[in-house]
Amino acid sequence: MRMEGFLHNLATDKYKGVILEPLRFILFLLSLIYGSAVRLLILFYRLKPAPKLGCKVISVGNITLGGTGKTTLVEFVAKYLKQNGHKVAVISRGYKKPVTPCPSLVTSYESMGDEPYMLLKRLGGIPVIVDSDRVRGVNYAIRNYGIDTVILDDGFQQWKIKKDLEIVAIDAGQAFGNRHLIPRGILREPLSSLKRADIFVLTKTDISPDVKGIKYFLGKINPRALIVESIHRPVALCGIGKDAQTMDLEKLKGKNTALFSGIGEPGSFEKMAEGLGFKIGLSIKFPDHHPYSEKDLQKIITESEKKNIEVIVTTEKDAVRLEGLPVARLPVGQAGYPLPVMALRIELAIPKDEQVFYTRLLGLYYP
Repeated sequence: MRMEGFLHNLATDKYKGVILEPLRFILFLLSLIYGSAVRLLILFYRLKPAPKLGCKVISVGNITLGGTGKTTLVEFVAKYLKQNGHKVAVISRGYKKPVTPCPSLVTSYESMGDEPYMLLKRLGGIPVIVDSDRVRGVNYAIRNYGIDTVILDDGFQQWKIKKDLEIVAIDAGQAFGNRHLIPRGILREPLSSLKRADIFVLTKTDISPDVKGIKYFLGKINPRALIVESIHRPVALCGIGKDAQTMDLEKLKGKNTALFSGIGEPGSFEKMAEGLGFKIGLSIKFPDHHPYSEKDLQKIITESEKKNIEVIVTTEKDAVRLEGLPVARLPVGQAGYPLPVMALRIELAIPKDEQVFYTRLLGLYYP
């Protein structure tokens, strides 16, 4: 996992220096090979007719590695469609899950991955199905739940499925990285692939310095697509566990706070905490999707005690990977007072163009 972090820092040009130029050149050559393979795959599936599935198919995906806010966007779309009378299911591949012989309903983080499990907990009755074969997963949802719409979580690279709406999430803070394909950069496809998108949702625009520049670039590459700006809005602090309680965000203003996370873009989590007035005395970063252990928790406790931390905060995505561990009994803070680890709950919001976005969604059903 340390090697993964090292390569990611190279791909995002966080590591500088002439000594790394030979390695960067090798990664560049590999990115050319990767890009050629991706282009051939896209061409192959373009020539091969995609099957028309028996429901509306909405893809929510991205073109880059790392945290773009895609999962909160899936939640936002799914809840809105349900509120408007549609029977919805979410289909996910799962993170680093083996090829499965049959689709599975999400039941736990360990078996299905952190993001699907978090969606299940947040979506309140909307089925979340994990299947390495998305077409099979969609057919399973139609057959067993009578749904009229599926949302493909991380569906932009699903070239063999015919989609009714292609939504692409773009992190406004680091839109396309250095514009190289992986492994030299963070692009999963060539930027020309953005021509397939119907809607671009720029995420975290409240902490981005260059939203206008990104919108101009997207408008040039795909003038027909709708572009909307969104933010991640903190709504509460939640305890971890079955009977966890929530805490008002105002209570942590000025508190000496420790942050820890294992997500694709921890910098945005830190900026959000700072914006809420938390006094960040410690920030511990783990690799994306890190499976936490009691040893990790002990490290967090020890480091927090050294810094006289009053409260520990993590993300909701990290929180689902902490279930089963004794986080509610962590002896953290002055005099060993037992404070729970709190998860920062966030929701996606579209402050400016919310109604335009909704109209585009409902246009699938009422053209």
